[in-house]
Amino acid sequence: MKIKYKKGKLRINLILGFSWLVFAIVLLLISDNKSNSWIKYGWLGMSLMYIALYFYQYFNQYLTIENGILKVNSLFGKKIYLTEIKRIKKFAGDYIIHTDKTELTINTQIIDPTSLADLNIELKKLTVEFS
Repeated sequence: MKIKYKKGKLRINLILGFSWLVFAIVLLLISDNKSNSWIKYGWLGMSLMYIALYFYQYFNQYLTIENGILKVNSLFGKKIYLTEIKRIKKFAGDYIIHTDKTELTINTQIIDPTSLADLNIELKKLTVEFS
């Protein structure tokens, strides 16, 4: 099961990526070719990173719950086995999941409302302390 991002969060990355891309192209077109500044290409690189981030987040989404593993889909995302969860704490709208070794914070502000309902159902299925 995939827990999805809000559509607005994804759109912001796409809009920023294309905005920086237009800015970089305009900068490359109007600048003289004699000044070979790396900054012009930095804007292009930043736009491509935002567009790549959009596609990564669109296809992988925020969380994945499969085969008894809760995984955060980010560059350095954590994964926790559902059987190792000892306690789930709700603090300031976020879920803080505790195991014996690690702690994982799930930001509920960026989760799509229907996916948040699915996440709540999955977390309530666990027989752990929920506060």
